[in-house]
Amino acid sequence: MDILPLLDELQIIARNGLAYANNPYDRERYERLLNLADAYYGQALDLPPAEARRRLAGELGHITPKVGAEAAIFDADGNILLMRRTDDGQWCLPCGWVEPNESPAEAAVRETREESGLDARVVQLVDVFTRKPNSGHGPHAAIAIVYLCEVIGGALRGSHEGEELRYWRIEDVPAWHELHHSYAVAAHAVWQSRSGKGAQSV
Repeated sequence: MDILPLLDELQIIARNGLAYANNPYDRERYERLLNLADAYYGQALDLPPAEARRRLAGELGHITPKVGAEAAIFDADGNILLMRRTDDGQWCLPCGWVEPNESPAEAAVRETREESGLDARVVQLVDVFTRKPNSGHGPHAAIAIVYLCEVIGGALRGSHEGEELRYWRIEDVPAWHELHHSYAVAAHAVWQSRSGKGAQSV
């Protein structure tokens, strides 16, 4: 059994409980629950429990999923722009976490510029995806907002976050990062609809 979804649920209940509870007995129970989560996070992620607690404590207020934005960019033949990541060697859309005081669409445009050197604009929302915590994708839930984008300037260049940058036929990509294959297939369907290309293999 993958224990990370359970730990994520426990630490969220505990941290939200500590944010709202006034009864000292309830607070004691939530602290105990958080201590258990810290201990098992430490085992699952090979971290000392105190370090796991420190990282969890860095997020203030009501605990919600993290929000990321992805940019789907296609060439005239329907090939999608992907970056081979330095952290896991797998291929992903230009993407990243939404920063404070930034909209998801702005984040998708910024990440495209930072990771590919291209200036882009958002054309259409593709979909909103939920990534639940697991040992393959990470210890916390995340929301991924995928946009169909088009290039309006810049020049293709890599960044420190990627080992390689290129356009791919979706069916030929050798290894996808997390759920990015699903993002690419959904975005390709939107691209087909807008471009009038009709059904093509992906």
